[in-house]
Amino acid sequence: MMNSEQHWPDSMTFWQDKRVIVTGGAGFLGSFVVDKLTERGAVEIVVPRTADYDLTQLEAVKQLFRDTSRKGQPVDTIIHLAARVGGIGANRANPATFFYDNLMMGAQLMHESYLRGVPKFVAIGTVCAYPKFAPVPFKEDDLWNGYPEETNAPYGLAKKMMLVQSQTYRQQYGYNSIFLLPVNLYGPGDNFDLETSHVIPALIRKCVEAQERGDDHIVAWGDGSPTREFLYAADAAEGILLAAERYNESLPVNIGSAFEISIKELLETIVELTGFKGEIRWDTSKPNGQPRRKLDTSRAKELFGFESQTSFAEGLQRTIDWYRGQGKPRFLQQPCGN
Repeated sequence: MMNSEQHWPDSMTFWQDKRVIVTGGAGFLGSFVVDKLTERGAVEIVVPRTADYDLTQLEAVKQLFRDTSRKGQPVDTIIHLAARVGGIGANRANPATFFYDNLMMGAQLMHESYLRGVPKFVAIGTVCAYPKFAPVPFKEDDLWNGYPEETNAPYGLAKKMMLVQSQTYRQQYGYNSIFLLPVNLYGPGDNFDLETSHVIPALIRKCVEAQERGDDHIVAWGDGSPTREFLYAADAAEGILLAAERYNESLPVNIGSAFEISIKELLETIVELTGFKGEIRWDTSKPNGQPRRKLDTSRAKELFGFESQTSFAEGLQRTIDWYRGQGKPRFLQQPCGN
């Protein structure tokens, strides 16, 4: 199973004759994937929009394949990024919606890809699929050793079903699909909507807006003790494309930075970088989420040569600068990730 670097295809050559569907390609991570596919010379990149294709509906999935077929031939690769996503609050308020939408999108897309002969399916899972108390750093072999953290378990389990589907379809049909597990992402273009955003954009927005209003404090959820690993979105996109080019098995693979930081230290860093001078008040009536989250990223390096390139300090500063410059988010996560 182990690849050697000399056998890996050249990225530019690999994509030059490829037609690719990127679900969620108009979203946060998807925009970076589409940009990198364009740089690599992909001949056609299809980004289905929710208004045209509700991917939770089977007929819409079938219509997408009909619309993108050329002379009876399907696209060469599907990169499935589309998801209904959100932070702890959104997951707690809409557990059934998060479960159903993510389950139906993934299962139907992969099944139709198999039926129609799409040569490769790249399924994007989530670090939320890991057990709440998985040994740190999280190793892919520990994925099934416990139940996920309760606040986002429905979402994490729905996405993890694509791993089961990938492995069973490879076993029974010989279908070439892969399953990747990105850690928490951040970067320019992130979703800064406080109702649905993840922790970094939420904290950046709180600090910037509090500074602009002259507030004397901000409120953060929990007690700041949980730790998280974060990956710059452009690096994640590179990892996904390297896997698409070089990896052809159904073992799950982590995509991360191997850098761990506590939420308390994260917020203190954002406070310093944004220049907010007020007090941090922790609302301990709110949930902390999973206690620790850090990935073992050795499998990605071994199997397709991926290592993150952007330091956390550099990526965080770019994200803050982008948010200040934009004034509002450019890519909002909508249903189906578009």
